[in-house]
Amino acid sequence: MKFSPLCLLPLFAVSLSAAEPVDYLRDIKPVIQAACVKCHGKLTQKSDLKLDTAAAAIAGGVSGPSIVPGKSAESIFIQTIEGKHDYVPKMPYKRPPLDAAQVALLKRWIDEGAKAPADEQPSDDRHWAFIAPKKAPLPDVGVKHPIDAFVVARLKQDKLELSSPAAKHTLIRRLYLDLLGLPPTPAQVAAFVADDSPQAWERAVDQVLESPHYGERWGRWWLDQARYADSNGYSIDAPRQIWKYRDWVVSALNRDLPFDQFTVEQLAGDLLADATEPQKIATGFHRNTQINQEGGIDPEQFRIESVIDRVGTTGTVWLGLTIACAQCHDHKFDPISHKEYYQLFAFFNNQSEPTLRVIDGDVDPKEVDAEIKELEQKLKAYFKKYADDYAKWEEELGPMSRSLFTPEATKAIAIEKKKRSFEHTRALFQVGPGAADQDYRAINERYLELVALQKGGVTTMVMEEMKQPRKTTIFLKGDFTRPDAEVTEGVPAVLPPLKTEKRPNRLQLANWLVTAENPLTARVIVNRVWQQYFGRGLVETENDFGTMGSPPTHPELLDWLAVDFRDNGWSLKKLHKLIVTSDTYRQSSTVTPQSRGLVVDPKNYLLWRQTRLRLDAEIVRDVSLAASGLLAEKQGGPPVYPPIPEGVLGLGQVKRPWPLSKGDDRYRRGLYTFVFRATPPPSLSVFDAPEGFSTCTRRIRSNTPLQALSLLNDAAHFEFAQSLEKVIQKDGLVVAFERCVSRPPTMQEKELLSKLDTLSQARVLLNLDETITRE
Repeated sequence: MKFSPLCLLPLFAVSLSAAEPVDYLRDIKPVIQAACVKCHGKLTQKSDLKLDTAAAAIAGGVSGPSIVPGKSAESIFIQTIEGKHDYVPKMPYKRPPLDAAQVALLKRWIDEGAKAPADEQPSDDRHWAFIAPKKAPLPDVGVKHPIDAFVVARLKQDKLELSSPAAKHTLIRRLYLDLLGLPPTPAQVAAFVADDSPQAWERAVDQVLESPHYGERWGRWWLDQARYADSNGYSIDAPRQIWKYRDWVVSALNRDLPFDQFTVEQLAGDLLADATEPQKIATGFHRNTQINQEGGIDPEQFRIESVIDRVGTTGTVWLGLTIACAQCHDHKFDPISHKEYYQLFAFFNNQSEPTLRVIDGDVDPKEVDAEIKELEQKLKAYFKKYADDYAKWEEELGPMSRSLFTPEATKAIAIEKKKRSFEHTRALFQVGPGAADQDYRAINERYLELVALQKGGVTTMVMEEMKQPRKTTIFLKGDFTRPDAEVTEGVPAVLPPLKTEKRPNRLQLANWLVTAENPLTARVIVNRVWQQYFGRGLVETENDFGTMGSPPTHPELLDWLAVDFRDNGWSLKKLHKLIVTSDTYRQSSTVTPQSRGLVVDPKNYLLWRQTRLRLDAEIVRDVSLAASGLLAEKQGGPPVYPPIPEGVLGLGQVKRPWPLSKGDDRYRRGLYTFVFRATPPPSLSVFDAPEGFSTCTRRIRSNTPLQALSLLNDAAHFEFAQSLEKVIQKDGLVVAFERCVSRPPTMQEKELLSKLDTLSQARVLLNLDETITRE
C-alpha cells in the first residue's frame, strides 16, 4: 500500500482552533517542502518559480506572484493546487493531490497575511531521508530524558501533556511482553510493585535485558524481516533445514552483537577474513528465498527470481526504500534508476548456494577436521609398520576366519590391494595382527569418535561467493529473457558513494550500509524498533522512507535516536533501554472521553498516551503456555510440531507429514514451531503471523471471531486450559488470574468467574482480551 507523503504533514495543525494563527514553519513549510520543492527549489525552478521560502513564493515566476498575502482566492499557488487555473494544470503535477484539510490550512495562512520569518533560509532540496541525520539540541522543556524532551516539546505546541504513568503491574507486564515476549510471574510482579526505590524500574529493565528470552522475542522481530520459514515455498513447498540461522539470530541478539556487525555477517559473513562457522551460518539471511522444485521449470529463471528478492529485501530492510520498483524501469518517485537497480542486482548475482554441514555443540569443526587428519597420519604409520605382517596374514586367511569379519572388512578384502582406500585398510586392520596394539586402539577409537561427531552434524543453507563473477546486465522491462547493457556493482547516486579501489562485492556493500555517511540505515532500524513499542513508527510507512512515504511525526527525535544508536556502538540493547526508561513509554494507554488528545490528535501521532497492542501470534501461544505452567524453556534446535487441526497439511499440492512432538517439545515457544510457507499452522495465521514469502517489516493486527474460536477450541489451547485448570484447583482462581493478566481480579470479576466450573474458568481466562493484549 502506498501513502501520500502529504498525508501526515500538518496532520496536527489542521485541528487548530479558529482563534490560533497558523504557524508557517510548523504547519505550512513541511507541506510545501514535500509537495513542491522538487520542481520549484534550489536545483530546479520550473516556470522560474521557487517555493523553498515564503518570500520566493510571493515573488513568483513567469506567471507573476504566486502568493498574494491576504487574498488566497487570487493566489496562483492556491488556484493550481485546487485545479482552477486557466492554463496551469493541477498541482502537485502527476503526484497525489493535497487533501481538503491541507488546502484549507494553506488558504488560511495566506488569508492571515502569509506571515513567515524574515530571515528564512532555503531548505535543502533533497528529500529529508537522503540528508544525513544530525543531533539537534534537546528542547528546554524541563525534562531530562531526551525522548521525553522532544515529545513533550511537540505536545506543548498543541497544549497537550503526557498521560499519567501506567499502574505498576501494567508497567512490569508491558516490559516483559515487549522485551521477552513472556508475562512476568506473579512473584516478579509482586516484587516490582513492592519496590518503591527510585532505581526499581531501571533495575527491572536491566534484569529483563539479560534474560536469554530477549533474543527469542526480538529474534522473531528480525526473522519477519528475513522472511524466515522452514520450507521451500511455491506449490511443492518441501521442508528445508535452515534453523541454524534462526538460532544464530537469537544468539547474536542475546550477545548484543553490534547492529553494524550483525548486518555485515548476514550479508557477507562468508567474505570476512578467516570466516568462522557462525559467520557463514549468518549468511542464511539471503537463503530464506523460496525455491521452486516443480518439474519443467527453467532453473535460471528462478535463480534470478531469488536474486530479485534479495535486492528488494536488502533495500527494504536496511534502506527503507522501495528499490524493487526500479526492476522494470526508473523509479517513478524516488531518484533510483533502472540501471542503478541492476548495479545492486550485480552484488547478489555472484553467489553459489551451498549447504554447510554444522557440528552441533560447542565444537569448532575446523579443529575436528584438523585432528581427524592428524589421526589419519598416525593410523597410516601403523598400517606401514604392520604391512608385512598383514600381507602374510591375508595370504593365510581361510573361510572360517573370513566368516568372522565385520561387513566393512568383508567388503574391503574383496577389493584389489592397490585400489583399497584408507577406510578399506583401516577396516582390515581392525581384524588383523596389528589390532591388539594398545596405542593403535586408543588412536582408532578417538578417530571413530570424531568421525561420528562430524557425520552427526546438521546442514544449513548459506551463501558463498563465486571465484569467477557472473556477467550482469540490465533486463529490459525486468524480463530476464531480454538482457541489455552490461553493468557492474554500484549503489544509487542519491546516496553516499561506495568507496573502494577495486571491484566491490557484498562485503563492501554491507559495510557501506552501516557507514556513518549513510543517511538511512540507522534511521530505518531505530524507527522499526520504535514501531514495536508504540504500534507505529515515527515514520508511519516504515518500509518506505522515499518521497511517497510518510514524513516523520517527530523528525528531530528520529534523527537524535539514529545518531545516538550509531554513536553507542549500534547497540540494540542500549536503544531498548533508552526507549523503555522514558516517561513516553511508561504512560498509561487508558483514554477517557474527557481526554483533549481525542480532539486534537485522535490517532495519537503526538504520543500523548501509550498504545494497547494485540500480542503477536507466537506470543499469544507463549503467554498461554507460561500462564498454564506448560512452557518448556529449552532454546534452539530443530523446529517442533505442536498439535494442529486435522487436514491442514492436505491443503497444499503435496500433503506433508506432521510428526507430532512429544514431551517438552510439544510445549516450546512459538518461535520454534515448524512453518510450511504454503500451509502454516492456523493458530499462527489467524493471529496474523507472516508466512515467509517476502520480507515483513510490520505485522497487521486484525480482530476476528476466528481468533476467539481458536483460543477456545484449538487442540493446543484446550490443552493449555486443562493445565491452567489444575493451577486453579491447586492454587486458586486468584493465582490463575494473576498468571494470565498480572493483576488480581476485581470482586465483580471473581463473582462472574465463580459461576463457572474450573475448566470453563481456565478457558475464559486464556481467552480474555486482556490476556492477549499488551496494555
